Amino acid sequence: MPVIVAIDGPSGTGKSSTSKAVAAQLGLSYLDTGAQYRAITWWMVNNGIDIDDPSAIAAVAGKPEIVSGTDPKGPTITVDGVDVAGPIREQEVTSKVSAVSAVPEVRTRITELQRTIASSAVTGIVVEGRDIGTTVLPDADLKIFLTASAEARAARRSGELKGVDVDATREALIKRDAADSSRKTSPLAKADDAVEVDTTDLTLAQVIECVVTLVEEKRAGK
Repeated sequence: MPVIVAIDGPSGTGKSSTSKAVAAQLGLSYLDTGAQYRAITWWMVNNGIDIDDPSAIAAVAGKPEIVSGTDPKGPTITVDGVDVAGPIREQEVTSKVSAVSAVPEVRTRITELQRTIASSAVTGIVVEGRDIGTTVLPDADLKIFLTASAEARAARRSGELKGVDVDATREALIKRDAADSSRKTSPLAKADDAVEVDTTDLTLAQVIECVVTLVEEKRAGK
């Protein structure tokens, strides 16, 4: 039977690296839902939509065609046929994605897309994001919520971005957490039946091993 795994948590907890590695190791598909929100944000910015006007965002939320490749060894994402894997990680998109993601019409559009992808994954899928276990896939076979201290997350993110100030990164992460946790539509939250894994003092390899074990136990019916 295909297994659907939801992995949620704030930025810098190791969600993407863990999810991709687990999916690759277990022969599952992989979906980075954050990339989809970044993709629609990139489209809004490129088309001159006023990010400070939720009604303007809502009016065009259905326009861009977003396609996500689900191979964990090489996930892809395109908007209207354009490869945006690089541009969606740039600061201009990063600084605006929370505002765009908070618009209910955007979340409805992207959630439908995510559910379609998950339901069509033949062998199963690892879906990572912020509201997967609570909103997108509440019936997922396994829900995992990754956490870590703000200091640990800032250090990891600064390491990824080379030369970025750790303190500034920490403040940005805390601000993003607050925005994601307080939005009215599908806030960042741990599902009641999710397994919480604190990654603060764990290596990436240890986190992957932990999650793989949880998935294998679920597959075995334990």
